[in-house]
Amino acid sequence: MTAPRLASGVALAVSSSLAFGTSGTIVKPLLASGWTPAAAVTARVLLAAVVLAIPAAIALRGRFRMLWRARTRILLFAVFAVAGTQLGYFAAVQRIPVSTALLIEYLAPVVLVLIAWARTRRRPAVVVLAGAALAVLGLVLVIGTEGLGRLDPLGVLFAALAAVGLGVYFVLAARTDDGTPPLAMTASSLLVGGLILAAFAGVGILPFATSTAEVALAGVEMPWFVPVIAVALVSTAFAYTAGITGAGRLGARLASFLGLLEVVFASGFSWLLLGETLGAEQLLGAVFILGGVMLIRFDARTVPEADAVVAGTEPLPIRDPFSAPPPR
Repeated sequence: MTAPRLASGVALAVSSSLAFGTSGTIVKPLLASGWTPAAAVTARVLLAAVVLAIPAAIALRGRFRMLWRARTRILLFAVFAVAGTQLGYFAAVQRIPVSTALLIEYLAPVVLVLIAWARTRRRPAVVVLAGAALAVLGLVLVIGTEGLGRLDPLGVLFAALAAVGLGVYFVLAARTDDGTPPLAMTASSLLVGGLILAAFAGVGILPFATSTAEVALAGVEMPWFVPVIAVALVSTAFAYTAGITGAGRLGARLASFLGLLEVVFASGFSWLLLGETLGAEQLLGAVFILGGVMLIRFDARTVPEADAVVAGTEPLPIRDPFSAPPPR
């Protein structure tokens, strides 16, 4: 890898994490003004899908039949990775701090390890078990020694559901044997996920409400459409594009570690713009969670075991699913 390619890859990966880290902070004022999580997610993903439509078409180069061949993966990705994960995350930040919700969601690799262990009955490597234990201890510290009484239990539950959705995303992102370009996969999944959310909202399955009232962010009043456009363009369209491109230049392992910066950036934004802070105990828990996830990702065997959970067979020699950016 040449120095310019490495430098540009790092810049893209870091900027992607930075952009993803803004989503919770940008959307939270919308939720406070009367928007429901379903409305916020639907607006975000559909607008981002429109923005990515032309780049995705260019990436396909007329091979639109690829999307039909990948229809099952696109549908699962849309339901779990797009709609499920984002709904869980935004519903969580409506009730608990942004950084706390994101830290709980980042326990997804631990969920994959436990499921893979139960399915394959093969004990993970010691480094993976140590990482899982460290992450769980970190979660206890993040929630607090006083238990869920200090946090909204429903908010913690929503964040946990987002973690499950993110785990499914990791596995589905690894199934690249259909040859679909990542950008086309992202755009089509965002579109399908947004249409599914809109359909569920239309029949009353999901609470759907918006508001035209001005929202306050960092003490500044602004029209409602400003954060909607910002989260769609910056936290979704740009974040996905930069993340995918950066991962292609850096490789799976380095890109996955840089992706952890999202937690740091999200905590910083929520502190600067929303006034949310982490106490000393929660900061220590955050260090434990990030350290545990890094240990899990360090062991290459974690990836094929997780992949086997869905496939039920020996995994293909495909890229690390942790290389792609998380869907927020």
